[in-house]
Amino acid sequence: MLDDRGELIESDQRALVRHVVQEGRGADMVFAAGTTGEWDKVSNATRQQVIRICTEEVAKLNTSLQGRGGRPGCRDVELWAGITAPNPEDTLANLELAIDCGADAAVLAPLSIEGLHDPVRFVAREISDLLDERSRRIPLYLYDNADIAIDPKIPHIRTRQVKAMSRLDFVRGIKVSASRKVLGHYTKAAASFRERGEFGIYVGNAKLIFDLFKPRSPGLPGAIADHWNRYRLQGQLPIGVVSGPGNAMPREWAWAWQVCRAGDLDRMQEVREILDAFGAATRTSSGGRSIASIKRALLRDGVITSAAVARGTPELSEADAEAFDAAYAEVKAMVRDRLPGIWVTGT
Repeated sequence: MLDDRGELIESDQRALVRHVVQEGRGADMVFAAGTTGEWDKVSNATRQQVIRICTEEVAKLNTSLQGRGGRPGCRDVELWAGITAPNPEDTLANLELAIDCGADAAVLAPLSIEGLHDPVRFVAREISDLLDERSRRIPLYLYDNADIAIDPKIPHIRTRQVKAMSRLDFVRGIKVSASRKVLGHYTKAAASFRERGEFGIYVGNAKLIFDLFKPRSPGLPGAIADHWNRYRLQGQLPIGVVSGPGNAMPREWAWAWQVCRAGDLDRMQEVREILDAFGAATRTSSGGRSIASIKRALLRDGVITSAAVARGTPELSEADAEAFDAAYAEVKAMVRDRLPGIWVTGT
């Protein structure tokens, strides 16, 4: 969260972490310094500040939730640190910081690092060596996102590279922000990624979960369970979703994930209409304004004190902001009318 000068507002950043966790009914994992956080448009010192603050806040929240018994069946919230920087040196420094701060995992987008021609070698050598030197090792998750790739000719990590990296004991999965077709390449190959053990696929284009988990024959007895079990055993379903709009609507997205995993077609359709309405509200005549709109929503809800975006991030004009406010009010009315009260985000 930034002020008008582009400086991090620490109190806002902490408030955002508390907001997305929603006392145990929101996010199970906080991804600090990810793409929704404009990681590539701020200094590395700011990235490190975000990692440090978010790790501290998640640790405090976990202590608080445990003290009150937490939500039944709810595990601790995890903090995943986005360690990617424009160069290998700062990326390694960010990994070291994440370990020192107590992050639960690190997330690396290797195709977003300048001069990194061999992602497999970087992970197997530099990152592995750094982890070997530390008394505390943390898991590493890969991140595939063509929008932030350095070379447009190489928009995605090759599946053979992912397979090679998955053999390392600390590489546990990949977040894929891509089309259903690209995601399918990874999910189909997931079984071969698991030679060493569990390797998870996480969906970055969040609304794809509605298509991926849609039951093929919802009217047949047992069809939902059969569909789920068949694809789970084949390693063809993701095990998590990372949603940018979930910053503004964490409980609604947690509910979406639950009903998608259950294959509950009616509830899937109900919550999808709400999330589609929010997505439509973020689009302007000049194009998408997702990050600016999410921050505007958080400002309107009283979570943060500034909706400023980093230099280079598309802004909302005054007219666009007014239009978004009206559309967002309608979205919130839909939420109150259609979803169970415990899955309506509180502020």
